[in-house]
Amino acid sequence: MRRVSTPRLYLVTPPVAEPDTLAPALAAACAAGPVAAVQLRLEAADERTLVKRIKALAPVAQEHGAAVVIALVGAAPADLDIARVAAHGGADGVHVDGDPAAVRDLRSRLKEGRILGVGGLRSKHDAMTIGEEGADYLLFGAPRRDGSLPPLEAVEERAAWWAEIFETPCVAFAPALDAVPRLAATGAEFVALGEAVWDHPEGPAAAVRAALAALEARG
Repeated sequence: MRRVSTPRLYLVTPPVAEPDTLAPALAAACAAGPVAAVQLRLEAADERTLVKRIKALAPVAQEHGAAVVIALVGAAPADLDIARVAAHGGADGVHVDGDPAAVRDLRSRLKEGRILGVGGLRSKHDAMTIGEEGADYLLFGAPRRDGSLPPLEAVEERAAWWAEIFETPCVAFAPALDAVPRLAATGAEFVALGEAVWDHPEGPAAAVRAALAALEARG
């Protein structure tokens, strides 16, 4: 199995409609230790509103060295161009669900250097198809559209399978802090955390420090 010296931390935000509600927590999380990337989940809106939200939040993470990829939650306007939104807002890339045609189109339009991440992968075949379309990483185990989570054992199996065979990096989503060591052991380059950070009783900084300690122990 391909191994990385120490998997890196990837954060997934709750859906954002009002940037001011997330900014302090995001700043605390990113200041607590090295965060590789933040998936900024934005409630669907018009382009101007989305760009404004990104400009308010992306620098909070980027000033600490984290890349910011944007993902839309909910039904976006039919004519919305997420690649253009990311560029105008100053995001480092986009994250979408695994539709091969959409991924192919985005890959062709994203400017060189911008990240294309893909999740929502229902099968190994879907993952391989998306990998061939030029995704920069695949995310396994993130919450489904209805908020439910796949079994942790299934995420472990899928991430380990991908890490063993393919060169494209993968992210394994941990539903809780105590799952971080198990997912780090898969060989995934990144371990993701969502609510486990933002809802931590001691705050997001404490959650990030705990996650980083678990990753370092694995490395």
